[in-house]
Amino acid sequence: MSREPDGLAELLPRRHRMRDADEGEPLRALLAVIAEQADRVRDGVEQGYDDWFVETAAPWVLPYIGDLVGHRPLPGYERVLTAGLGGRDAAARDRLAEALSPRRDVAATVAHRRRKGTLPLLEELAASVAGLPARAVEFSRSLAAHQPVRLYGSGTAAVNARRAGRGRLADLRDGSALDQAQGPFGTVARSADVRRAASARTRGSASPGGVGLFVWRLKPYRVTRAPAYCVDRARHLYTFSILGNDSPLVTRPVPEPSATHIAALDHVPAYIGRRTLADRLPDLYGPDRSLAVWRDGDGEPVPMADLVVADLSGWRYRPRRGQIAVDPVLGRIAFGARRAPRKGVWVTYHYAFSADMGGGEYPRDRVTPPSARVYRVGSGEAYERIMDAYTDWRRDRGAAGEGPDGVIEIAHSGAHQEQLDFDLEPGDRLELRAAEGTRPVIRLLDWYSNRPDALNVRAVGGEGEPPRLVLDGLLVTGRGIHVSGPVGSVTLRHCTLVPGWSLEPACDPHAPGEPSLVLECTTACVAVEHSVLGTVEVIGDEVSRDPVEIHISDSVLDATGHDRTALSAPDCRYAHAVLHAHRTTVIGEIRTHAVRIAENSLFTGPLRVARRGVGCVRYSWVAPGSRTPRRFRCLPEPADGPRPVARPLFTSERYGTPGYAQLAHGCREPADGTGDRRVERGADDGAEQGAFHDLYLPQRLDGLRARLAEYTPAGADAGIFCVT
Repeated sequence: MSREPDGLAELLPRRHRMRDADEGEPLRALLAVIAEQADRVRDGVEQGYDDWFVETAAPWVLPYIGDLVGHRPLPGYERVLTAGLGGRDAAARDRLAEALSPRRDVAATVAHRRRKGTLPLLEELAASVAGLPARAVEFSRSLAAHQPVRLYGSGTAAVNARRAGRGRLADLRDGSALDQAQGPFGTVARSADVRRAASARTRGSASPGGVGLFVWRLKPYRVTRAPAYCVDRARHLYTFSILGNDSPLVTRPVPEPSATHIAALDHVPAYIGRRTLADRLPDLYGPDRSLAVWRDGDGEPVPMADLVVADLSGWRYRPRRGQIAVDPVLGRIAFGARRAPRKGVWVTYHYAFSADMGGGEYPRDRVTPPSARVYRVGSGEAYERIMDAYTDWRRDRGAAGEGPDGVIEIAHSGAHQEQLDFDLEPGDRLELRAAEGTRPVIRLLDWYSNRPDALNVRAVGGEGEPPRLVLDGLLVTGRGIHVSGPVGSVTLRHCTLVPGWSLEPACDPHAPGEPSLVLECTTACVAVEHSVLGTVEVIGDEVSRDPVEIHISDSVLDATGHDRTALSAPDCRYAHAVLHAHRTTVIGEIRTHAVRIAENSLFTGPLRVARRGVGCVRYSWVAPGSRTPRRFRCLPEPADGPRPVARPLFTSERYGTPGYAQLAHGCREPADGTGDRRVERGADDGAEQGAFHDLYLPQRLDGLRARLAEYTPAGADAGIFCVT
């Protein structure tokens, strides 16, 4: 059998093929259908052979293989197989199935039973089942135990040696121990806590029979050899973040040396404290480590001997001559006033965030059209400026519009400070993207005094297919994007349009009332995927044009305040747009013409539409006082009555902070004192609502609790503690 559609027809004698061609090839069409079915049978047989092995088995086969060795699927797996995902694609179903029954967990079931009751196994379960780095702590070892006055018998020395590290008061001279006293790496003895470590209400922290599994929900993201931000005219005060805000640094995790090793600070994405950096500077500083600093374009980073760790709050500390002060808690750098850099400062560091969203150096799925020509921009490349590459593509494209599609690729994580104006003609296809492993920054400054300085995308006249623009992997600050004219589509993929244009040191927006995206008299269909952006403003003709389509998925739409409008027309009027929101977190108010679909989303401000008879809102949290189309299983429910509204609580609502737009653990509402967990499990598949839905964090934590109950040491009570 052949996998070619005409494979069977080619096996026929030439005489039959010629006669079939004379009659319109009906036999060839029949054999093509037979060949397709034969290929399906052949694929099924091959997959059936692969299903015998856990490494190659299909996701739906994993529970059956696990049943052979006594592996129990995690809670919720049966519902995924029977009820589906509410119309989502097969890839989403497979991701959820893999989260609830990980392949690695099934394969290691027998090996895990042999190590049952050990702390390293609990850390390994957190990585394999929940995908979270963790550190297991046995609380009984940190309990304060006073030394007995007198002991008799042969076991006196052994008992005293075992309690020697516990029966002592806190040493005020040991600053490192005091700095980590309340965290997962604390060694200071504490009094006993009668609350259980696994309590669903208030967890105990030092119960005699408790085991704590400290997990880090935030992941580390690297920024490589990027320019720092100078905050003063003297050019000796800098921040690691190019936006000028304070950004706490985290460690770059390294693999543990063995399976029996307990996780330490080097193996988890922990925040770097000042004392920790001072004590372990050789382990944390360097080009391939957690942070590094370059000055004046030198090939080697600043020598370690010149660094001093200091508290740079308020910039009060002044380094001595020849010293460079670093504050990892605030992400700040201070040089001596007489040794200020003359050619700039570059840094490598790691910051914490919840998921692969916005501009970043994480891997992204990109497809380059075969007919496109790539124009690379950066140091050592063919072009130094983005507009130079655009000009050459415009020339190559030709006056008749018959040239290649354009891909302008930025090849480094630097900052580009230039005015960008893209005039697109009918049939144009332009993509401005970051190269793999880079995070370029587009800084739009005050270039002109008599017109706006936004990144302009204009469609010029002519007939034909409307032009299209794709922005991928960029961080845009200083101004927003302005789209006008008959543009076909604008796609923002893995981009960040800084809410409020830029940030203050405490991550407050610099211009909270300014829009990040303006759609003026355009027909563009806007698609926002895995991105962070500020206010969207639509200026359209409500009489003679149809409303524009805005599709937002797996993203954060941030108006920098619940009382500000995230989507509207000027003067807070209804935007002439139709919104499609999938797994989106909206901070602010929505005023739009219609909402075609809104699912698994969070709307912290009122959602108001002009046409209620169009569309549907399902499995979303909608603020009270909203005017929406019909709702299906949304929160708060009308049956709640006088019950306090379970509002979504975030770790932080300011862009630039590590826990930005992340639902607080438990998502409790303190209004009634008990809380309501429906918000973090309100999606159609039991996951959390909002931009981080596809992390499936509630299901992963449920699975981890189930595995802890199975592999916890006998007589111990294990609880999960979220560090971030």
